[in-house]
Amino acid sequence: MKVEYGKGGLVQLKPRTGTAEAGGGRTMKVMLVFPPDWYPSEPYLSLPTLTCVLRAAGHQVVQKDVNLEMYDWYFSGDFLNRIVLKRVPPMLDRLRKASRSRSLSDAEQALQLSLVGLTRSRIAELTEKAERAKAIVRGPEFYDAEKLEWAITTFREVTETISLVYAPARICMPPMETDLSYKIFISSEVLDAIEDQQVNVYRDVFEHILKPAIEAERPDVIGISIVLQQQLFSTMTFCALIKRHFPHIHVTIGGNTVTRLRDVLPNKPQLFALFDSAVVYEGETAFLQLVEAVGAGRTLEGIPNLIYRDASGIQASSASYAEDMSSLPPPDFDGLPLEKYFTPDRILPYLATRGCYWGRCEFCDHGEGYTAGYRTKKIDEIIEEIRLLKTRYNCRHFHFTDESYPPALFRKLTRKLVETNMDIAWTTHMRFEKSLSDQEVWNDARASGCKFLHYGYESGNERVLKLMDKATTKEVIKRSLKLAADAGIWNHCMGFFGFPGETRQEAFDSVRFLEDNKDLVHSIGFGTFDLSKHTPVAKNPEKFGVTPYINPEWDLALDYYFTVKEGLSVEEAERVFEEFERNHYRGWDLKIFIREYIFLYIAHFGTSKLPALQFRPPEVDAGNLSGVGA
Repeated sequence: MKVEYGKGGLVQLKPRTGTAEAGGGRTMKVMLVFPPDWYPSEPYLSLPTLTCVLRAAGHQVVQKDVNLEMYDWYFSGDFLNRIVLKRVPPMLDRLRKASRSRSLSDAEQALQLSLVGLTRSRIAELTEKAERAKAIVRGPEFYDAEKLEWAITTFREVTETISLVYAPARICMPPMETDLSYKIFISSEVLDAIEDQQVNVYRDVFEHILKPAIEAERPDVIGISIVLQQQLFSTMTFCALIKRHFPHIHVTIGGNTVTRLRDVLPNKPQLFALFDSAVVYEGETAFLQLVEAVGAGRTLEGIPNLIYRDASGIQASSASYAEDMSSLPPPDFDGLPLEKYFTPDRILPYLATRGCYWGRCEFCDHGEGYTAGYRTKKIDEIIEEIRLLKTRYNCRHFHFTDESYPPALFRKLTRKLVETNMDIAWTTHMRFEKSLSDQEVWNDARASGCKFLHYGYESGNERVLKLMDKATTKEVIKRSLKLAADAGIWNHCMGFFGFPGETRQEAFDSVRFLEDNKDLVHSIGFGTFDLSKHTPVAKNPEKFGVTPYINPEWDLALDYYFTVKEGLSVEEAERVFEEFERNHYRGWDLKIFIREYIFLYIAHFGTSKLPALQFRPPEVDAGNLSGVGA
C-alpha cells in the first residue's frame, strides 16, 4: 500500500510494477554495499531484500558485503604486511620527533614500545595465527570449544595489533567496540573523521576493497545500508571517497539509522553533500523507483520515502510507501560469498513480518522503521520461501529476524515445518506470551528445529512490567522458560535496569527472578535503559517523570541523557548494573558469546546443555545473587 501524506489527507497510490523498460528508463547496474562494522557471521538481510526486487525489474545488481571482506582482509598476510607493517616506521618517526620537544605521555610511551615490537617476524606469527583462526571458524574444528575460543582470542589479538598503527583509534573484535576516537553523534566530528588519515581505517578499506570493485563493475547507482549508528563512520567515508573518485555515480544511503535520522539529515547540508539521496522507512519500492528515475534522467520528486538533493537544496518527499508483503519475492543472496562468512555452517536470515505485532513497549522504537504497522506473509508463502532458500543455497540454519515472532504465527510455523518435514534448525526473537503456554506448541517447536530463542525479558518485577506495557507476568515468563527449556531450546533473556520509576529493590527483583530460575535461563544480555529519541518515553516524558537533556551540538544523537522524578537515576542504574556484573550467576559467563555461534553449537550437538561453552561449570560456582541489592 502506498499512501501520500498531503494536506488533503491520505491518498492511496498504485505501486510501480514491471521491468526497467516499463518504468521508462534503461537497465541499470546497481551496487549494494553493506559497510563495517558488524560481526561477519551471516549476511545482513537488507542487501538480498533489495536485490530480489531490483533483479525482478530487470536491473543488474552487485552485492558487496564490504564488512565481511574487510574482516577477511584484516586477518590476512596481505593486510598485516601491506598496511600494518608499512605504517609502523612513520608512526615511530612521529613519536621520536615529538619526544624531542616534550616528554611523551605514558600512553605514547606504551604505544612506542609496542610498535618497536611489531617486527616482520611478529607480523609473520600473527598472519599464521589469523589464517589458522579463520580456518577454525569456517571448518569442523569450530565445534571444538577450546579451539573456537582460541580463534576468537586470536581475532582480538590481531585487531589489537592493528589498532597500534591507527592509534588512538581502537579496532576491535567484537566490532561494536571499535572506536575511531571521534564522536559519532556530532556531524562535524564525523566529517573530521573522514579526512583523518591516521585513525580512519575505512579509507584503506575503500582503497583496497571498494574502489577496485567500483572500477571493475562501473555501477550507475550505489546504495549503502546503515543498520547501526556506528556504521556512519565507514559509510560517510565511503560516500565522500566515491563522490571524489566517481562523481557521476548516484550514491544513496538507507537503513534503520537513516530512518531514525530523517528529521536531522535535511538540515545538514555539509553531511548531505557526501551523497545524493537517502531512503527512509521501507526501501524496496522507493529504491527501485529511484534507480529507474536516475536511469531515465527524471526528477526524483514524488518518489516515496526519499530525501534527496536537487539544484534548489535538500528535498523530502511527502509520499510514504509501505510494502505489500505478499508481493515481495524471497531474498536473493546470489553474488554474496557465502562461503567466506565466519561460520562452518551457512546461516541465512529470513523475515516473514514487518513491524512488531505488539508494538506497545514504552521503551522501544523498533516501530520507527515502518509507516504502516504490523504485516505478515501468509504461512504457505513463508514455508515455500524457506524451502526455496534451503534448496538454492544448501542451507539448513535460519535466523528469523522478525522484531518479535507473533504467537499465532509461531504456532502455525512450527506445525507447518513439522508437517512438511523441512528439516532445518532455526532461531528467532520472542515475547513471553500466555497464549503459548500449552505443551503441544513446544512439542512442535522442538520437532520443527527451533534451537535458540531471544526473549525480551526486560524485568522480573510486575509493577515495572506494567510501566513498560509488557502485558506479561512472572508466572507466564517462568512457564514459557520451562516449556522451552524442556524442549531443549536455549533461552536467552535480555533485560535492563533503570526504566523510569524503577527502584533499586525492583531492579534486583529482576536479578532474583533470574537466579531463582537459572536452570531455565541459559544466557543473558543485560544493560541499562537508554532514552532513545523515538521511543514513547521520549515522546511523552511528563507521563514517565522524565526530563531529557538535549544538547544541540550533539546533532546526530539518537538517545538522550535524562533525569527522573522517581526511581533510579542514570548513574544509579549503572551502579546496579556494575554490581550485577560482579555478582551474577557464573553459569551465564560464556567463552563463546556470539549468538550465531551458540545457535550452531545447539544445532550441532542437539542439546541446550553445553557446559563446554561456560568459563566455569555452574556446579563449581553457582553464584550468589540472593544477598545482592538487599
